[in-house]
Amino acid sequence: MELTKRQEQILQIVKEEGPITGEQIAERLHLTRATLRPDLSILTMSGYLDARPRVGYFYAGKKANSVISERLHKLLVNDYKALPIVVQESASAYDATVTLFLEDVGTLFVVNQKGLLVGVVSRKDLLRAAIGNKALEEMPVSIIMSRMPNIITCLPGESLYSAAKKLIDFQIDSLPVVRESEQDPRQFELLGRITKTTIAKAFVELGEESEV
Repeated sequence: MELTKRQEQILQIVKEEGPITGEQIAERLHLTRATLRPDLSILTMSGYLDARPRVGYFYAGKKANSVISERLHKLLVNDYKALPIVVQESASAYDATVTLFLEDVGTLFVVNQKGLLVGVVSRKDLLRAAIGNKALEEMPVSIIMSRMPNIITCLPGESLYSAAKKLIDFQIDSLPVVRESEQDPRQFELLGRITKTTIAKAFVELGEESEV
């Protein structure tokens, strides 16, 4: 958020003289308290200023980007996850390729007959298999997929920031959202997916909030 000249003046006054009341700030700027009310509200909500009853405003020392960072840490994977695009582990690499392009995604999640996550296959995996001049119709997707436990996952209660960091750290495009199977804690039920697009949408939402 870019501050106006008057908001910067308010910050400077509070830094030098705080705690200070709204009326006193208005006097310094030769303005009315009502005129300053929107600016003071914006600066307070953005985290630049804090206010206490019968005391006044004081400088919080917090930048707008730190407020956005705190907000991002509070966003949960469960609130942003999308439906996972899946194929059965018995499907062929050809079937997986068709599903990938029909659904317009970069990653497919492979499940067994119980619906438990057993693997992940990416566009690169399928392209590599096709370049190898192998018969995709006869190749089980299980041959080319990445298998559990070598799959990076995230949990519904995990922060969106944590999921975004995994996408970057491991240089992947999508994360399966999972929970432990009640029958076997070593296996996982597939609940959804988090992608780079998910993170981009959340970032845009935060940007729109900061402009309000």
